[in-house]
Amino acid sequence: MTDLLSSHHRGFFCASLLLAAMALGSAQPAQAQDLTVYTYDSFTSEWGPGPQVEKAFEQACKCDVQFVSIADGVALLNRLRLEGEGSKADIVLGLDTNLTHEAKATGLFAPHGLDTSRIKVPGEFSDDTFIPYDYSYFAFILNKDSGITPPESLRALVDDQSGLKVVIMDPRTSTPGLGLLLWVKAVYGDEAAAAWEKLRDKVLTVTPGWSEGYGLFTKGEAPMVLSYSTSPAYHVIEEGTDKYVALPFSEGHYLQIEVAGLTKKGVENPLAKQFLEFMQGPGFQDAIPQTNWMFPAAETSKPLHEAFNTLIDPAKTLLFTPEEVAEKRRAWVDEWLAVMSR
Repeated sequence: MTDLLSSHHRGFFCASLLLAAMALGSAQPAQAQDLTVYTYDSFTSEWGPGPQVEKAFEQACKCDVQFVSIADGVALLNRLRLEGEGSKADIVLGLDTNLTHEAKATGLFAPHGLDTSRIKVPGEFSDDTFIPYDYSYFAFILNKDSGITPPESLRALVDDQSGLKVVIMDPRTSTPGLGLLLWVKAVYGDEAAAAWEKLRDKVLTVTPGWSEGYGLFTKGEAPMVLSYSTSPAYHVIEEGTDKYVALPFSEGHYLQIEVAGLTKKGVENPLAKQFLEFMQGPGFQDAIPQTNWMFPAAETSKPLHEAFNTLIDPAKTLLFTPEEVAEKRRAWVDEWLAVMSR
């Protein structure tokens, strides 16, 4: 803390030093940043899980947690690359499995060395560095009041001629945006560019992150938005409305598993591993369903709200390996950009 107490008179010099020393001493415990967690902005918002998680962990660790907010998961990885070994992060929370291989390649992460047997997510995901904390499927959310006839597949959406408009996110900065890119690639393969060409005319706007895009949708700017299969649970539970629905697509849906990882800086901080242990228990997991609006990756202290039982159950789970995404993401993003920037 900068000492703002100063005296223009010699007689007050000693008293000023004493007051300054007292102020500094009393401020240090409150100012100490015992654990620094990088995450995305919707996690730390007042309606996100961050405040609840922070309070619960601080009570357990008797420490101070500082969340550093970055727009979205892809932007989070970009920030880490920019900061390099100068990053202050002990924990990075908010990447997903599409980014784990690239994240490891930065050389900034370390194996966690923890037992993760409590974690239960779809598929066979297992990693020595990143631990899942929630999951969901990417989906298009429709406002039923818009009168739009809902497409029954991704191909039907791409080929739609009714003039409908959708909001999507940028795959260069957003994990949902990257998820859609991979979803289209999984369904269309080598014909993905042609699919984007058709879909482009239906895109009202491309936002940097999920928060901006979903906000436009709920304000009525477009009848459909890219989001998650779990998003309708929010509207049922918090707003008492079922007018927002996730559309089940016959080709299946792309899975997102969100993860947290220990940085090499965090290895030196015992609170970092303590946080990753805490993340796998009810103190963290209880906050996920009704603040992050995703499925928890481990046991909660009570059953999920019945609204989660009404959500779509994808006919097929689509997922590339982290290695394949790392190898091909740049080319696939360039393909997307070439079409969308015309």
